[in-house]
Amino acid sequence: MPPADRTRQLAALERSTGPSPWYWKSFPTITGNSRQRFTWTYHGDSGSLAYLTTLALESEPERPRLALNTYSVPFEIGPNHLGVWCPEPGSVRVLCFDPDQLAVFQFEEIVGWFKQSNERIFSATPPIAEFEVSRRAAAGTHNIEVPVEFRMLDELIAVTSYPALTKDDPASAVFVMYPQAGLVEVIPQKWFAASKVEAGYQWISRIARDPGTHRLIGECVRLGKFVLTPDSSDVEEWIEKV
Repeated sequence: MPPADRTRQLAALERSTGPSPWYWKSFPTITGNSRQRFTWTYHGDSGSLAYLTTLALESEPERPRLALNTYSVPFEIGPNHLGVWCPEPGSVRVLCFDPDQLAVFQFEEIVGWFKQSNERIFSATPPIAEFEVSRRAAAGTHNIEVPVEFRMLDELIAVTSYPALTKDDPASAVFVMYPQAGLVEVIPQKWFAASKVEAGYQWISRIARDPGTHRLIGECVRLGKFVLTPDSSDVEEWIEKV
């Protein structure tokens, strides 16, 4: 791989966002219609708020308005809205929040709650819109119902586990959503099967577009960073190997 390609791909991955709490430093700073800035705080690996990531006004970090459990991924929707996608038992859930509408809550409301819960998001204010994509959808492109609040997004890429019937079946899939068009492309990862990797200990944490080639590139925890094949279903080469 030419050094320039490798440098570009690594930079693109660094700009991409992965799940809470591991990639919280990459989470977007959101500015509401009020022109107030909202920023993220990670509450550490121990204590009553362990592994919690919260969103608050930049000027009021101790007054949380949104909390993320593990594997939730925030992203920007237009100039003033916040999106979050997260895995649910049978789907990928995608939500839209107006940060200016988010009500303040007390940390006491969520102390220990996430540790006992499978919920991925806590907010005192419901999202203004949301939709789901089935994690059991077959490989290929499918129509999806997308609320108008998401329609300004050209593309949203999610990656999560995928139901495998045998140890040779893909145990992870990339979901390339095109909200503006109301479509999703489901791409099971042929290389990520229990017979080839240690699924769970190793997991695909983020996928991005190479701005030079428009190919999908990604990162797998405890394996390395990679370029996918033209059909995006297999690893073509490793950018970095752990």
